[in-house]
Amino acid sequence: MLVRGAFRRCPWCGGRGAFFVGWFQKADHCQSCGLRWRRDDVGYELGAAAVAAIITFGPLMLILGGMVAVTWPDVEIVPMFVALGVLAVVLPLLLYGSAYIMWQAVDILMRPPTPDDFEIVGAGESGEAGSGDAGSSEAGSDEVGAPDVDAPHSDTPRSDTP
Repeated sequence: MLVRGAFRRCPWCGGRGAFFVGWFQKADHCQSCGLRWRRDDVGYELGAAAVAAIITFGPLMLILGGMVAVTWPDVEIVPMFVALGVLAVVLPLLLYGSAYIMWQAVDILMRPPTPDDFEIVGAGESGEAGSGDAGSSEAGSDEVGAPDVDAPHSDTPRSDTP
């Protein structure tokens, strides 16, 4: 799941561009399986910020240690600070989406999704678009159009159980 998150894929289904519709713009739910971005957790962004700090500061510290080791005993401080300063600005921008989705993967491992954590994928805003060929007439229009929720993990609960 963490590897999926590192490549900005949904940690649950592996869908491409799952939660991000732009580089910094998040969707409310995965475009493939319907997993909601926020799952009623109050401090969610704090965990994502911690993951962003770890995956940003980790490479910076490794590069700093490598530069000092290579240039020791005559450490060139100005070029080292310029290179690290540029990386300190660029890395968070590049790793923004990956950090948030990696935290989503950690959150899924700690708290497996429930049926309430999924949105209906493929249906319109009212839930009735595309409901003509769904197959279950006793279920309401909420359940139609969401066969993708079950696709990657057939043992996971679906949002259309009675």
